[in-house]
Amino acid sequence: MAALLRSARLLKLSPSGLLQITGTKRNGPPLGRLYSGAFGGGKPGVCARQAGPASGNTSSRVWPCAVGCVRNYALATEQKDEPSSIRSKQAQQFDWALAKLDSSVRRTGRITKTLLLRIFHDICREGYPSSNQALLLLRSCGSLLPEVPQDERSELAHRVWEKLQELGALYDVSHYNALLKVYLQNEFKFSPTDFLTKMEAASVQPNRVTYQRLIAAYCQNGDIEGASTILGFMKTNGLPITEAVFNSLVTGHARAGDIESAKNILAVMRGAGIEPGPDTYVSLLNAYAEKGDLDNLKMTMESAQSADSSLMDRDIMQVIFTLAKAGHKQHIPDMIESLRHERGYVPDAMNLCLSLITNKQEDTAFHILKTFPTLQSDSLNTDTANLGNFFLRHCVNMDTPLEKIGSFCKELQESNQHAAALSFTLSCALEAKMTGMSFGLMKMMQEGDLPIRPHYFWPLLTQHMKDNNTAGVVEVVKSMQELGVSVDVETFSQYIVPVFPSMEAARQALKDAGVSLQSQGFLSSEVRLLAVTNLAELYTKLSDPSFPPMDLSIFRSNLIQGFKKWSDVETMVKITELLFKDGRFSTKEGAKTSEAASFFLYNLIDNMSKGEVQAHEDQLRKYFHQLHAQNITIPVNIYRGIRNRLESYNAQQLIKNVVALVDPKDRANNGSPAFVRMTGMEGNRLELEKRLAELKAEDKPLHAVLKQAIQVLCAEENLQRALELKQEHEAEMTSAGYATLINLCCRNDNAEEALNLKREMSRKDSLVALDPSKYIALVKTLSNNGKVEEAVDILKEMKEKDVVLNDSHVAMLFHALNSVAAKGGIPTIRRLQNTIFTLGLSKPTANLCSPLITAYLDSKDLSGALDAALECQKLYNNLPRIHDIICGLVEKGETELLQKAMDVISQERGEMTMLYDLFFAFLQTGRYREARKIIETPGLRSRPGRLHWYAEKCISSNQMEALEQMLDMTAKLFECDRDEMYSYVLRLCKQSNNWQKAEALWMKMQEENVIPRERTLLLLADILKSNGQELPFEMPETWYEQAVSTHQVKTETSVPPLRSDNEYQTRLLALCKRGKAKVAYKMMQEDDKKGVALGPAAYDHLIRALLAEGSIEDALAVKDIAVSRLPGFTLSEIACNLIIVTHSKKGQMKEALEKIKSMLQENKVPSQLAITRLVQALGSHGDVAGIQEVESLITDFSKTLKLSSMVFANNKALAHIKNGDMESAVELLEAVYTSANDKMPSMSFVFRKVLEADNDKALDKLSAMAERLANHFACYRPASDLFLQLLDMDKVEDAKFLLARCNAVAEQKEVLVSYLAQNARQPGQVGKIKALLSLIPDFTEKDVLYPYLMKCYVLDEDIPSAKALYEQMQEEGIVMDELSLKRLAGLYRSAGETLPFTEPPESFKFYADKLKEQTAKDETTADS
Repeated sequence: MAALLRSARLLKLSPSGLLQITGTKRNGPPLGRLYSGAFGGGKPGVCARQAGPASGNTSSRVWPCAVGCVRNYALATEQKDEPSSIRSKQAQQFDWALAKLDSSVRRTGRITKTLLLRIFHDICREGYPSSNQALLLLRSCGSLLPEVPQDERSELAHRVWEKLQELGALYDVSHYNALLKVYLQNEFKFSPTDFLTKMEAASVQPNRVTYQRLIAAYCQNGDIEGASTILGFMKTNGLPITEAVFNSLVTGHARAGDIESAKNILAVMRGAGIEPGPDTYVSLLNAYAEKGDLDNLKMTMESAQSADSSLMDRDIMQVIFTLAKAGHKQHIPDMIESLRHERGYVPDAMNLCLSLITNKQEDTAFHILKTFPTLQSDSLNTDTANLGNFFLRHCVNMDTPLEKIGSFCKELQESNQHAAALSFTLSCALEAKMTGMSFGLMKMMQEGDLPIRPHYFWPLLTQHMKDNNTAGVVEVVKSMQELGVSVDVETFSQYIVPVFPSMEAARQALKDAGVSLQSQGFLSSEVRLLAVTNLAELYTKLSDPSFPPMDLSIFRSNLIQGFKKWSDVETMVKITELLFKDGRFSTKEGAKTSEAASFFLYNLIDNMSKGEVQAHEDQLRKYFHQLHAQNITIPVNIYRGIRNRLESYNAQQLIKNVVALVDPKDRANNGSPAFVRMTGMEGNRLELEKRLAELKAEDKPLHAVLKQAIQVLCAEENLQRALELKQEHEAEMTSAGYATLINLCCRNDNAEEALNLKREMSRKDSLVALDPSKYIALVKTLSNNGKVEEAVDILKEMKEKDVVLNDSHVAMLFHALNSVAAKGGIPTIRRLQNTIFTLGLSKPTANLCSPLITAYLDSKDLSGALDAALECQKLYNNLPRIHDIICGLVEKGETELLQKAMDVISQERGEMTMLYDLFFAFLQTGRYREARKIIETPGLRSRPGRLHWYAEKCISSNQMEALEQMLDMTAKLFECDRDEMYSYVLRLCKQSNNWQKAEALWMKMQEENVIPRERTLLLLADILKSNGQELPFEMPETWYEQAVSTHQVKTETSVPPLRSDNEYQTRLLALCKRGKAKVAYKMMQEDDKKGVALGPAAYDHLIRALLAEGSIEDALAVKDIAVSRLPGFTLSEIACNLIIVTHSKKGQMKEALEKIKSMLQENKVPSQLAITRLVQALGSHGDVAGIQEVESLITDFSKTLKLSSMVFANNKALAHIKNGDMESAVELLEAVYTSANDKMPSMSFVFRKVLEADNDKALDKLSAMAERLANHFACYRPASDLFLQLLDMDKVEDAKFLLARCNAVAEQKEVLVSYLAQNARQPGQVGKIKALLSLIPDFTEKDVLYPYLMKCYVLDEDIPSAKALYEQMQEEGIVMDELSLKRLAGLYRSAGETLPFTEPPESFKFYADKLKEQTAKDETTADS
């Protein structure tokens, strides 16, 4: 074909570019809208909608192709039948990239260059791009980038093509077609002949889509002769001539100047049996638009309308774009009138505006912007209008003339379409670091009487700070002065002064620039700097009578920072005295000087960590003592705040020094006991009751003691005595005491007494409210005891008092309603549900609606259950327990009710949902024949979410037969993930330990030609190995773990004749993927002798596969071969990291260290794992210097790697221990902990290694250090780590002795709970948890402890213990979370027992994800 084209009249273009293609100069009008992908439309390669002349660059832009592009992304995985050599990590990365781009296109119809480059760099960094990744990136370099000029888009496409080819990506015809499409969209001029020649040289055969796009390329340049040559070739070879070809010919004739022939193409199409579609008319419209022929434009639009080829808004937008580019702007208003503002108009119009601005057609873009709906806003988070943010931002990015931008902003604001157009545009210019435009916009704002704030200049100053550009900073300051903006203290302190080497240099430079050094801003910044660096000079400056007034709040935080160094206590006292006595530092109206200074003292202590307070205890004592000597006094409330902080830091000895600072009058008025916190009356109930009697006899307040006594009685479940105590001291009862008693009554199911207590509490204080859990417990108790009206009243009270329910409270409501359902109280449930939903206490969910259905199902009333479910659908759009209802109807043969249910589901949820519901019901009830008929319904597609839900249900209920049947029936289901389906059955095989079934499944996978993912193979291998069976395949290995020895079947090492280099490399990569690296290595050696060379990616992949097996010598041999064959060959980051890991494991630290150095020289970043393994190896060999060298090498990017500093500290300590230098090890670790912040790092690794080595001498030294840190520095992490390591190694007595010596270990809740969670992840660890509980019974709350215990019992399949725990939780009134209930339900079923509770309806994964989200939310709330 290339030779044929050479004989024809070629495009007169000079060769350049990637494929010897022409340069990037553009002088032709826009191209027509062509097909946007290799697959799509009604036939392969044909898009259902194809346009003509105006599609090439942005006119083929996003608006006509957005949907097609999304579809093509989704089909990218179908472009090629990729072999199993594509690693699972690549597949995951491709899915991630696809999801990112797909999401962007779906939301906005476009993607950003930043996002595309980020994905491109991520793929390149991995070292081996897949075919799909290459296709995805190439397709994104065209009209999906409307904000990028066409020449930049083409350059980006070339860059992607070259780089991915260099990294070993294998290109096929789909990639060449994608590149062609990008050329057409970007109007990139190239030689079709050279393009075909390159394809032939690469042994890639063109297909029909290739020829269609080459015809479009000729037509784009008006070369009908060249297009006719290809057209004749297509006819000769029997390739169909589609509508897309005719559309291109319309464009070609028009651009050749023969508009009549272009028009006659429509008649030719009809003669060929193809009716012109909307895209054909758009091609003709664009042809007339290029000529500026308005009459024919209108006539053609009328013809399209009469021919039932309705033109959409996006089609009209193409014509508008063509008119604008051709210079016929006078006709654009007529076209705008034709726009119908269909659904999706705004994103399409936004992309049109962006494309117009990119092509310097800002006026037309603004005209389009004004057609947007009046209330349309770019931001959903503001109440004011801000139409056009995207427009203004892109104008700034494209460096639109300032005058134009100003006029746009003025018109938007005057028409009330944007609240602050100039301010927003200024923020965009500042963000883009466009200094000239920024100052111009600021001048405009000044002219419009808009304020210019100092912080507007910060982005400009930030860049100069980074560059250490003092001249640039001075220029910005001058500009601020020109604009009349005074430099404030924040600007001076954070953005100006730090750039200069010293304060004197800053003074001189600013003085030369004409800045007043006596301004408040400069003086404040100077004070801030001195407060941190030189307290003595600061005191001199502040005490100078000529120093102007300055509020302490301006420099308080800096002064605290300087004080915390504790380098000069005498000066600190002088400054504090000055702050207390000099009114210049308390300038706020009505504020006393001493108040601000007293608050400074509190802030000083509050800003110190526990370690800092204890490390500087002597200096603090001296500081407080000298303040007292200077007659400095503080108010009682400040004292209390300081006292609370010191107590939390275990620094009680300092409190008496602070007490001395309290005004003697306050001490006299309050009495000294007021200054000592009551630490709680520990002791038993009798002691508390005795204390109550004493207080009553002395006529003293007893609220606190009474509350504590009631709490103790409630903890003992002694309801009778608690009520008696309440009766004796009723006048002294508080709301908290009543709440505790009410909760105890609910736990004991004493509804009458609970109600009486609630009424008493309300009489005492009608405004007080219980917490949500107590309210719900009361509702549950009242409902279960027939007091429905009273329960409803409680719910109404919750609404009146604005009680807010979170997810756990909603779960409690669900369990409360379920308890009513268990007693068959259908009317009660209805009443409670209606009240909850009507009052808005909780949104109606399927979970909260399900207890009503449960009650009907338990009473065998299927008709009532269905009616109730349909009522929930009507009222709340929920269908609770519909699966169970349908299963019941199928079992009972209730065809009429079943039909009724199916009709409603089909109408409300769609026919496909109805079919799946019926399919699952037939499977559940064993009617497999009917189920097969349903799943084979023509047009039914796979719904992964629904299949996953039923599979999880089968796994949790141990339904192997139903799950197997689903696997068989979905074999031909469209888009069904077969590997996923097999993995479900294998999971159940593992759960039931059925290795025979698993082995049969493996054979079935081979018959079905399913290529399993790594996780599936690992799961199958685990089942077979745990039962002592040989593996019928090579076990996949992770890159970072040594492979476990496996029995491998003999494989044929002879390689069949290969058809091409691509097939050869694919075969090699497939062997690596399947764990046959040795076979691949042998094959490579044999072919290397024959002179056959691989691509860089294939060599790299083979090296990594060999390293995974520990064959480092063979891997390095392959590297040498690769370097000899490919002089520029370099290893990928993954391969380099694997070499470091392998060397480290083999004790070859010198080689590993050299490899890290070479990586850094090549600008490659070693992985966290590689560094950790090397440092551990150096530590185990006692090489302290080596560890220090590694630490110095990675200093610059340790934060990026998220590498803990303790990796180095722990291993240095172990190296010292290995060398017998215990003193150095202890000194190093002590230094870490005495200088650490509140979040103490862990040294568990050191203790574990010492205990494993049975090194008593080292253990004694480290134990003494841990105890010393705990007792002297209140640093409990080392002792906690040792305590838990002793427990972990079953040294319970040693742990007990350690706990006796360091009691505070029992208070380290975070560390202990972390240990609890860690042990609950694997079976057989209950003993360790119980050992911990025996030593520290109350280290965490029961609602935290019990779920972990339940998880352990389920993992151990210990049903008696699980039952006992469940009953205990019921007795204690603790609500079991849904995930634990789900676990327990599975345990009951595996034992063949009936569930004593209602199983939560969703899947296990659903509740696990929900719990993770809730935990993350709680942690965020706690941190904020």
